Amino acid sequence: MADIRALTAFTPQNRSGIRYVLTDIDDTLTTHGRLPAAAYTALERLEAAGFRVIPITGRPAGWCDLIARFWPVDAIVGENGALFMRYDRLAKKMQRRFFQSEAERAMARSKLTALGQTILREVPGCALASDQQYRECDLAVDFCEDVPALPQDAIDRIVALFEAAGATAKVSSIHVNGWFGHWDKLSMTRVLFDEVYGLNLDAVRDQVVFAGDSPNDAPMFGYFPYSVGVANVRPFLDRIAARPAFITAGEGGSGFVELADALIAAKKP
Repeated sequence: MADIRALTAFTPQNRSGIRYVLTDIDDTLTTHGRLPAAAYTALERLEAAGFRVIPITGRPAGWCDLIARFWPVDAIVGENGALFMRYDRLAKKMQRRFFQSEAERAMARSKLTALGQTILREVPGCALASDQQYRECDLAVDFCEDVPALPQDAIDRIVALFEAAGATAKVSSIHVNGWFGHWDKLSMTRVLFDEVYGLNLDAVRDQVVFAGDSPNDAPMFGYFPYSVGVANVRPFLDRIAARPAFITAGEGGSGFVELADALIAAKKP
C-alpha cells in the first residue's frame, strides 16, 4: 500500500492543470448502490467550474443515453469502452460511436447469448444483470448487485468461462462483463478525445484525472499519472493489474466529493 498516496499528496500545482475529470460510476460516484445528492452536486460544481466531466462506465448503452442527456456531463463512455455518447444540447442531437460495426455487434450478440446460458448453468447463484436488456455489445453477469454475493471462486469461474470461449472478461464491483472484441475503457477514451476534442490523449494526459474503484479500472489507473481510487478500492488491490496513484479517505460518492473539492479549490482563475 506504500505506493499509493493519500489524496492530500495530489499537489495544488498538479491539480491546477486538470481540465478533464473522468470517473467510473458504480461504487465511485454511488454509495451502496445509490447516487448521493452530494456526488451529483459535485458533478454540477465541476461542470460549472469549467471541467469537462466524462463518466467511464461498464453500464449499458441505454443508461448512457439517459446520462448523456440528463446529467451534467460532457460525454460518456459505456459498456467498458464499447461505445461513447455525447449529447449536443444546442442542436438537440445525440452522437453515438461504437467500437464495432452493427454487423459485428449482431454476430457477437448471438455468441454472447449462448455463452450466457452456459455461465448460468455452470455457476449457481449468478444471474444476468438486470440492465442486460439495455446493452448493445457485452454480457453482464451479476454476482452481487441483485443476487446474494457470490464467493471469489465463483467470480473466477465466470471469468474463466468467458475466456475459454475467446471473450474478454472484466470484473467490476458488481458484475463480470464479457465481450467479443478488442476494447477497454482506455481505448474508447482515446477515440473520444480524438473524435470529439481533436486531441491525442497521450499529449494531454497530465490534464486528466481518473477516479475509479475496481479491477476493470486498471487500464485507466495504469495510464493516467493522476489516477484516484476511492477508499473502497482497497479490497481489490491484490487483484488489480494497475493501482491508482492516490486514494481518498471516503468511500464511493464521498470519496468523489473529496476529489471534486480538491480540483475546484486548485483551479486557476
